Amino acid sequence: MTTAPASRDSTAPARTLPTFERGTIVRAVVIVGLLLIALFVLPAISGADWITTYTSVAIYAVVALGFGVLYGRVGMISLGQVALLTIGCWVGARVAYATSLPFPVMLLVAGGVTCAIGTLVGLPALRLSGLYLALITLMFAGATTVVLSVTDFPNGGGGFTGRSATGALTTSTPPVRRPSWAVADVAYYRYTVIVCAILFLLVLIHVASKPGRAWASIRESEPAALAAGVNITLYKLWAFALASFVTGVAGCLLAAQIGVPRAITFQTQDSLTLAATALIGGIFSLWGAIVAGVFNQLLPFLFQAQWNIDPNWLLIIFGVGLLQVLLTAPGGLADQFPKDMANLGRLAARRFRALADGGKPAE
Repeated sequence: MTTAPASRDSTAPARTLPTFERGTIVRAVVIVGLLLIALFVLPAISGADWITTYTSVAIYAVVALGFGVLYGRVGMISLGQVALLTIGCWVGARVAYATSLPFPVMLLVAGGVTCAIGTLVGLPALRLSGLYLALITLMFAGATTVVLSVTDFPNGGGGFTGRSATGALTTSTPPVRRPSWAVADVAYYRYTVIVCAILFLLVLIHVASKPGRAWASIRESEPAALAAGVNITLYKLWAFALASFVTGVAGCLLAAQIGVPRAITFQTQDSLTLAATALIGGIFSLWGAIVAGVFNQLLPFLFQAQWNIDPNWLLIIFGVGLLQVLLTAPGGLADQFPKDMANLGRLAARRFRALADGGKPAE
């Protein structure tokens, strides 16, 4: 006689597969679709100048992303992101000239060195905030520009320091090498988009996990975060390290895109422009960083190369846009534009229904 197998305990919790909300699935599909358009559709319909501009948009979107991590997530105003971009560009150029390391390793080296320097710069953030931190980081940006100008960055000589016999760049200075399979502009654009997408994913993972929750509590109230057991020192430096790393990788990508970067490419006032465009785009959303990249690189290209308009007018436009965002839309365009479009759609639907019913459209 055989005995029946022991029945499963009815009180034991059943194992269920993770479920995803409909909104999450829709967002994922939209992101994948936009990424495919950026990788395959845009290169097919765009010329060489547009491809170069698209590459710059992707790179500066990552720089704006770093600013968004610091200000939007933690509440620390840092105006030194362009300086970190410059350092990443310099390190990438020097590693390319002095070694034969593969390009992905160059990206990691540039990101690692910039991460270390950015973390050191972030040490004052442990005791400073607001305007004082903004001034410290802006001074760091100015000092970086001065040092690289004096040393004639990148000075196409050999070795890591790069001091050539003439002490200056020449027409024979080799360009910073690109990946072997992405030497052409279109291929390098695709390479840049993929790397930048990975950096966005890295930041998203941080924001959606424990560091993101700690940063949010610090932004809302440092005393409350401290009372809740949040290690403020650790997570502030963590934010600076993450923002510096992604910006350093973007700097190395920029070095290979430019070919022979020069100190005049990086100006201190670019930090202010980047902060303005990031705020206009939306510092609380990853989409806002993409909008900031478009404003920072695509609009100047359109003004100067396509419409024959002095791009300095953009300073006035950005100033007005920043004022509007600070007064009426603190979430930036990434937050306000969908709301405005939804309100416009509802208004249009009401008017259409009123007309279909034969009545007078409501005001």
